[in-house]
Order: sequence, then structure tokens, then C-alpha cells
Amino acid sequence: MIILLAAAVTVLGGTAGTTGSPPALSKQDRAFLVQAHQSNLAEIAAGRAAQEKTGGQEVRETGEAVREMGMKLVGDHTKLDADVRRVADQLGVELPDEPSQEQRRQLEEVKAKSGADFDRAWIAAQVAGHRQSLADGRKELQEGSAPEVKKLATDAEPVVQEHLDMLLKVQAGESPGMTESPSPDMTESPEPSPTES
Repeated sequence: MIILLAAAVTVLGGTAGTTGSPPALSKQDRAFLVQAHQSNLAEIAAGRAAQEKTGGQEVRETGEAVREMGMKLVGDHTKLDADVRRVADQLGVELPDEPSQEQRRQLEEVKAKSGADFDRAWIAAQVAGHRQSLADGRKELQEGSAPEVKKLATDAEPVVQEHLDMLLKVQAGESPGMTESPSPDMTESPEPSPTES
């Protein structure tokens, strides 16, 4: 009888005494979900700005690298944010609709520049933002308690680190070496092979 009861609890996905509501989250888990979401929104907005405003003729190579990085940030952070929103929704965490006031202020400052000044300011802001995102993720891994939230931090780390490495190369005047992100592509379906047609 006890084994049957334990099996029923396992099949129903809970433990005795649960009400079916989302599990209680720590302050750290909630804070990370909000931070990650706002960081993704800020990176998407910054990526779009980079695609619209890049350096002039004198910095053509850097301007092109900034534009390419902008496209990459929009794609990768859109994918990362879809996961953050899904987990937040499952756990009943309400997310803000826009980046933080500081993130918005910083982007407006960068967007007020033009040409090479824009490129340099954009790169510097992105380096700082990606370093902060990595620090936020490490804090979640150390202090968070919800496995699904910690998984977000684990899954985002290689993508954010790749962005930071590429940004540092551009900042140093090197080619960023654009590659496909280590995150799975959830927006495009693979091309069918000739045998599937």
C-alpha cells in the first residue's frame, strides 16, 4: 500500500501536501529572472541600435564588426529571453516590460554618439554589460535554489562568454570571428535533407 501511494505521488509529480502552486522561490532566484530578462531586453535594444548606427568610412571595419555583433546579440538574446520568460511564467514571476532605468539611460548616451565615437562607446557598454551578466549568472549558481532558474544561468553562460570574447577582440581591433552560438537555434527549423522531400 505504501509503495502504491509513493508511486501515485511520483506519477502526479508532487509530494504529499502540495497544492499544485509554483514552488516558493528565493529572493535570489526572483532577482536573477528579472536581471536576466532586463539584460536580454537591453542587449536586444543595443543590438538593434548597432545595426542602425555604426561608424563612418574611416572606421569601416570596426563599424561592420559592430553591426555584425549587433545582429548576433539580437538573435542570441532573443533566444535566451524566450527561455527566461518561459521559466518565469511557469514559476509565477512577473517580469518588467523594459530594461532597467540605468540600462535605458546608458543606451541613450551611446546612441547620442555617432561614427567611431558610437562604435567605441557601444563596444565598451557591451563589454561591461556582458561582464555584469556573467557575474549575475555566477551569483545565481552560488546562491540560487531553484534548479530551473540555475539551469538558465548555466545555459546562458557560454553564449554570454562568447559574446564577451568577441567584443574584446573587436575592442582590440581584431576580427571577432563570428561563429554560430553555442545555444540551440529555436527560431529556425533545419533545412530538410533531399531524402525528406
